[in-house]
Amino acid sequence: MTKQLLVDYNIFKISPQMINESEAKNGGRVIVKGILQRAGAENQNGRVYPRPVLEREAKKYDQQFITQNRALGELDHPDSSVVNLANVSHNIRKIWWKNNDLMGEVEVLSTPSGNILKELLKAGILLGISSRGLGSVKESAAGVEVQDDFELVCWDFVSNPSTHGAFMTPAINESVNNKLIPLNKYDRVNTIINEVLCDLTCVCALPNKR
Repeated sequence: MTKQLLVDYNIFKISPQMINESEAKNGGRVIVKGILQRAGAENQNGRVYPRPVLEREAKKYDQQFITQNRALGELDHPDSSVVNLANVSHNIRKIWWKNNDLMGEVEVLSTPSGNILKELLKAGILLGISSRGLGSVKESAAGVEVQDDFELVCWDFVSNPSTHGAFMTPAINESVNNKLIPLNKYDRVNTIINEVLCDLTCVCALPNKR
């Protein structure tokens, strides 16, 4: 079978309060915990990762990357099986199993992408953690099953384009001509990214006109 790039999404629930508590506890560093991936169950992309396959790859990833402090991931998925250091946002510090859930402890790094990630989490933007790997799939009674040739590359932080309507958050309002216009998730994301880039580069984008 031909290997393909497999990208699979899982919601990573982190509250702004958890970010603030982490910074206070860890000397300003942001370290969070959550579910990285689930074995034996159909995910949002309709694929199933058998427990033995995911266990093998998690163990290999732990030995080759986590123990060597280089389990890096990016902000958003590139169309590549190689981690781009210029876009690295976080480092996975440890992983463990809780029933069929593969759990992880993740440190957000002080890189340009890491700073954007931190500000998104602080603002309460709902993000996901997404595995990236190479492998083939096959139809089975359980669904579309990932095969034994799967190779894990990393986990990235992403938004979920397939369900963005469910994540709309009109919590912030903008006044235009005395009318309140609710800002959706993507308006808030763009605002946060512009603010972080402005701080880093001193080049600030003008506000969008509606």
